[in-house]
Amino acid sequence: MMTILQNISLKSYNTFGLDATAKFFVEIQSVEELMEVLQNPDFLSTEKLFLGGGSNMLLTKDFDGLVIKISIKGIHKNFEDNTHTHIQAGAGEVWHELVMYCVEHQYAGMENLSLIPGTVGAAPMQNIGAYGVEIKDIFEELQALNLETLTIETFKLADCYFGYRESVFKHEFKGKYVITSVTFKLTKEPIFKVGYGDIQKTLEEMGVKALSIKAVSDAVISIRKSKLPDPAEIGNSGSFFKNPEIPITQYDTLKAQFENIPSYPINESTVKVPAGWLIEQAGWKGFRDGQIGVHARQALVLVNYGGGTGEQIKALSEKVQASVFEKFGIKLSAEVNFI
Repeated sequence: MMTILQNISLKSYNTFGLDATAKFFVEIQSVEELMEVLQNPDFLSTEKLFLGGGSNMLLTKDFDGLVIKISIKGIHKNFEDNTHTHIQAGAGEVWHELVMYCVEHQYAGMENLSLIPGTVGAAPMQNIGAYGVEIKDIFEELQALNLETLTIETFKLADCYFGYRESVFKHEFKGKYVITSVTFKLTKEPIFKVGYGDIQKTLEEMGVKALSIKAVSDAVISIRKSKLPDPAEIGNSGSFFKNPEIPITQYDTLKAQFENIPSYPINESTVKVPAGWLIEQAGWKGFRDGQIGVHARQALVLVNYGGGTGEQIKALSEKVQASVFEKFGIKLSAEVNFI
């Protein structure tokens, strides 16, 4: 039974653990319930915030509208041939639980994306990625509710305009659609990607002789646990900033000044520089100001030790951005959405 609640704390609904209040709150389990809420005459003109796992948002104030928690569940196979399997998952499924389902059933392709926080519905919005794999690499299609027409529309790969932590849903379609399910195209013959980060090294430390989907997943989980704080213990949203992409000419100039600056080639004219390295070099790693700070093991992660506010974390992020720009001439962009 769907019930609209009043004055609800969102502390347990965001991984930063920020204690903002929603004036109205409802959790929906189906597309039908979503449509019912959106057609409720009491809330037609009310501002709405659609919430998944709350892992990629920074609540800077109370929300004076209706928070709609998307909890549409379900995982099933809707296509199979000799080489591929298509798995459809409801937008409210926990991302890591879907990955574990696919690993267990030997569906290859998303094992490098193990232990990323959040829900399935939020994954395409950000084109989430890790260790050489992005959503776009395993994406088949998604279904989304058009908030104006209240009809379900299907978006194929080309419709989503995926980029680095980008999609059409973060720009021209922002606030116009709610993703209700996503279908992934997974392979029966794994193509292992172990050349990123410490995957190969971790596999060797684990004594893995023969590669498997589970072994790669286990390695990624081990790396993420060693580098990233558990939101259940320290409030955070994972990587707060995107890794900036800069012209190779700018990189060459920086290399002459900072010879250890790392990079990953994007194309002939562009390279990606790790934001965590830039932040660490600017002196922020392990910084703490009262109840907020920069994580001691991973400078890319801003943290709430408990009792911090979204405004404080936002102010800290702006100081980090200014500091990195002053030292390197590189403008960091937040990966987290400010609410």
